[in-house]
Amino acid sequence: MGFNTPLQVAEAVSNAGKTKACLPILQMIILGIFAGAYIGFGAELATMVMTGTADKLGMGMTKFIGGAVFSTGLMLVVIGGAELFTGNNLMTIGLSQKQFGIKGLLYNWFFVYVANLIGSVLLVYIMFETNLWQTGGNAVGTTALGIAAGKVNLSFSEAFYRGIGCNWLVCLAVWLAMASQDVVGKIFGIFFPIMAFVASGFEHCVANMYFIPMGILLKGDAAMAAAVAELGAKADLLTWGGFFVNNLIPVTLGNIVGGAVFVGLAYFMVYVKQLNSCKG
Repeated sequence: MGFNTPLQVAEAVSNAGKTKACLPILQMIILGIFAGAYIGFGAELATMVMTGTADKLGMGMTKFIGGAVFSTGLMLVVIGGAELFTGNNLMTIGLSQKQFGIKGLLYNWFFVYVANLIGSVLLVYIMFETNLWQTGGNAVGTTALGIAAGKVNLSFSEAFYRGIGCNWLVCLAVWLAMASQDVVGKIFGIFFPIMAFVASGFEHCVANMYFIPMGILLKGDAAMAAAVAELGAKADLLTWGGFFVNNLIPVTLGNIVGGAVFVGLAYFMVYVKQLNSCKG
C-alpha cells in the first residue's frame, strides 16, 4: 500500500511522542519558535487573500480561500520540521502507552507553547514593520483588525468549543500526513482538514497568537483610527488582557480536549489498546 494503516500511524505517533518528550530544551524552543512563525505565515496569508474577497465571491468562498492558504502553515510545520503545541496534543497516545510520563508531556507542552508564542509575536512585529497591512488603502489592516476583534469578543464557551472543533481537525491533519509515505500525500492529508477548520470558523490557539497581537498593534496605529471607530465597542476588548483571558485560555483548553482526547486518547482506545490486549 502507498500509505500507513491507522494502527501503523498510531504506533508512529506514539514513538514520535517519546522523541518529543526527550528533546533538549534549546532544540524544543527553536523548533517551537519556527512553528509559531510558520503558523503565523499561514495566518498572514489568509488575512491578505480574504481582504476584499467577500464583496465579490461571498462569505463562504472567502472562508474557503482563507482556509486553503492557511494550510500552508501546517505544511511547513509537518514537512519542514517544527514543534507545534496543538499537534503535540497527540502525545497522549505515547503517554497512554507509558512511553514516557506526565512530566515529559508537560515539559514538552509548556516549552513548545511558550516558544510558539514567541515565534508568532516575532512574526507579528516583522509583518507590522513591513507596512503590508497598508495594502489597498489599509484594507488588509482593516481585515486583520476585524478578525482580531471578533476573536476577543467570543464568550468563554464559544471560544472553548470552537477550540475543540479546531484541534480535532488539526490533529487529524497530522494523523493523515503521517499516514502518507510521500510529500504530495502529506500535503493533501494536511490541506483538507485545515481548510475545513478555518472555513468553519474554529479557533486555533497558535494561529490566534498571530491574529490577535497583530490586531492589538494595528489598533494603536493612528492610520487605523477610522477602522477602530467603526468597530465600536468590539475594539474595547482588543487588549493584551482580552487576548489572554477572552481567547487564548479558553481556546487552548478546547484545543487540548479536541486533540489530546478526541484524537489521541480515542485512537489509543481503538487501536493501540486493542492491539496490546490481543498480544497479551
